[in-house]
Amino acid sequence: MLKIGKYTVEEIKTGTFALDGGAMFGIIPKPLWEKTNPPDEKNRIQLGARCLLLQSDSKKILIETGIGNGWDDKFNSIYKVNQSENNLFISLKEKGIAPSDITDVILTHLHFDHVGGAVIFEDGKPLPTFPNANYFVQKEHFEYSQNPSEKDKGSFIKNRFVPLAEDGVLNINDNDQFDDEISFIKVYGHTIAQQLIKLSDGNQTYLYAADLIPFYSQIPIVYLMSYDIYPLKTIAEKNKYLSLAVEEDWKIIFGHDPNIAMATIQKTDKGFAHKELFNELK
Repeated sequence: MLKIGKYTVEEIKTGTFALDGGAMFGIIPKPLWEKTNPPDEKNRIQLGARCLLLQSDSKKILIETGIGNGWDDKFNSIYKVNQSENNLFISLKEKGIAPSDITDVILTHLHFDHVGGAVIFEDGKPLPTFPNANYFVQKEHFEYSQNPSEKDKGSFIKNRFVPLAEDGVLNINDNDQFDDEISFIKVYGHTIAQQLIKLSDGNQTYLYAADLIPFYSQIPIVYLMSYDIYPLKTIAEKNKYLSLAVEEDWKIIFGHDPNIAMATIQKTDKGFAHKELFNELK
């Protein structure tokens, strides 16, 4: 089990879904991306929804909530949602964790595949999935989510997060530090003020890269999603944080890679690439 400072860190698998491979890889030709991310008959590629569970003597923190459930048949069909083997509740139960045990939920951003599990529906009413938890998101991002661009407004399903604010459990702040081990890095290429999660105890550092680098196959700088609202900012941000990963020996944790949990990074003559791949956190 991974240990960072006062926390143990474990992976929480919450099922899979699928998005169009061309949309996920932007300008990269299909013959290149399909080598690592094979598409189905509708050109969709599989995405995981990897959350993290951090536990200390006083805290049980969930990073991300996955796509969640309670979606209609049309949604599940379009996005090929598959939670037959695991979902948020099953994975937490396997760790001996009940929803009421979670003390904090850190959301990188409010797109439906990251915040979908933050609420449950009872008689059609959305309620916090984790009744005793404080939820955290960047203020700048929350404000943007209330009036997003035409390009990405479909990614913000408001009944998955606005009820948290209405119930007073959504901590909307501009902090860059949660505690000694957990800090936030704001990035702006994918969406406004997405917060990457940096986990460090001074001896080892991990970066939960969220939608800056969803898959290990998107480590190369120009392997970008067409969903990014400012792709040139994504390029600059990837350059910055992959450089730090090389210089300071960070491990990058992938939120959407269905198979590869994390990687170390190297700089080659062709640019950034993975150095070592890991199927689990270590």
